[in-house]
Amino acid sequence: MNVPPEPSPTRFFLPRPSRMFGHISYVIGAVVAAAGLSMLPAAVTSCIYREWETAGWILLSAVITVLIGWFGWRVMGRSDTLTTREGFATVGLAWFAMAFFGVLPYLLTGSIDNFTNAFFETTSGFTTTGATLVPDPSELPKGILMWRSTTQWIGGMGVIILSLAILPLLGVGGVQLARAESPGPEPDRLTPRFRETARRLWYVYVLVTLVEALLLWAGDMNLFQAINHALTNVSTGGFGTEATSIAGFSPYVQWVVIVSMFIAGTSFALHFRALRDPGRYWRSAEFRLFSGVVLAAAIIILGGVWGEAPLPDNIRNSLFTALAIVTGTGYATADFGAWVPALQILVVGLMFIGGMAGSTAGGIKIYRIGILVKAASADLSRLIHPRGVFITRFGRDRVPDPLVESVQSFFLFYMFIFMTSTFLMGFLGSTFGPEMDIVTAVSASASALSNIGPALGELGPTRNYLDVTWAGKWLLSFLMIAGRLELFPVLLLFTRPLWRR
Repeated sequence: MNVPPEPSPTRFFLPRPSRMFGHISYVIGAVVAAAGLSMLPAAVTSCIYREWETAGWILLSAVITVLIGWFGWRVMGRSDTLTTREGFATVGLAWFAMAFFGVLPYLLTGSIDNFTNAFFETTSGFTTTGATLVPDPSELPKGILMWRSTTQWIGGMGVIILSLAILPLLGVGGVQLARAESPGPEPDRLTPRFRETARRLWYVYVLVTLVEALLLWAGDMNLFQAINHALTNVSTGGFGTEATSIAGFSPYVQWVVIVSMFIAGTSFALHFRALRDPGRYWRSAEFRLFSGVVLAAAIIILGGVWGEAPLPDNIRNSLFTALAIVTGTGYATADFGAWVPALQILVVGLMFIGGMAGSTAGGIKIYRIGILVKAASADLSRLIHPRGVFITRFGRDRVPDPLVESVQSFFLFYMFIFMTSTFLMGFLGSTFGPEMDIVTAVSASASALSNIGPALGELGPTRNYLDVTWAGKWLLSFLMIAGRLELFPVLLLFTRPLWRR
């Protein structure tokens, strides 16, 4: 006689969730719990600076987040193999969930006064956008500054990749999660097991962060400033501790940040491989294209600002701005919102490009830009030679036709969302006020979708997003998450096939 197994005590009074809901709850619960644990360094920071009340509220935020995450993970979750469909759904929802619970330290400490503003600031952190509502970060408690920086550091490589690297409970279905979350066309494996690949990438990420923090501390930053800027620089986030961003620090610090931005905009998998063979950098066609775009942009900017300051300052500011915009870091040493219109157009164009696939940068990504150019060149050649056979190559590698079509589809969606959001930003501004001009609407949409941070017009590098309408903040928050996840995981959430049994 077969005796049915006794129900788990934790599920005795709860209905068993559907398979897909259980899988989503399992992963998102674990990610939310991890986000709660990541609040602890901020609480410790407040204790170090004797901000006891702030420390208590941050600790309470961590406890609430961990408990709710644990409930979704251990009580409602199911730990079976994830399908690709479930992986995309999980990642798309996880980033909204993180932002939802990440508002607690801001709200409970009173650092930000309402949920919309707190959600915007948290989303900007986790997506490494760097758009802020805070006029002067130096007035915030030290614990809240650390929380802002921590959100960007976690979001830089991706909290899901972090979970894959350190939590064995997420080992099953890891490839499906990584395919949905990691920037670039496909997850770049360094080892046969993806969990080991994720762990190695995080080793490089942590090493670069530590080295930069030490180098910044050797300059005119104190230890707290150095740690915060290292966290937000290697993640290409851009949150700072001062109202003047990086402009108020020495040229030495600015050069350290320049080098760090370039490193962060380069594939971390390439960094890992280059530890044994430095020649891999120059053998990478994507790295050469990325370097060429940054250098060309810096030269054009230098020509546009020639004579406005001493030559060494102009060179440093030009290279700094080119890297800050291309990589999406969003730091500023110059007010590019006050430059001539031609340079402002260049800045908006650079927002779309992005860094290398496998980096922490936002934007379309250099790899896709290269494929689009090569594919367009092949199409032009076919017009002249209709019977010819033309193969799309990136460097020495042949690009499969399905990948070319995928890149073209991505670009089409990207530009459609950009144009639609530009219209909506202008419409929402005129409806809910204050009215937004076309330059601000265009640059704000591009900045949010590409995870840049500062925009032009009323949202330039010397200003903030505090006066944007509440509806505009929600739209920009959606664009930040969509851009960070490279559109498809978020867009799929609104399709029927994703949820159909």
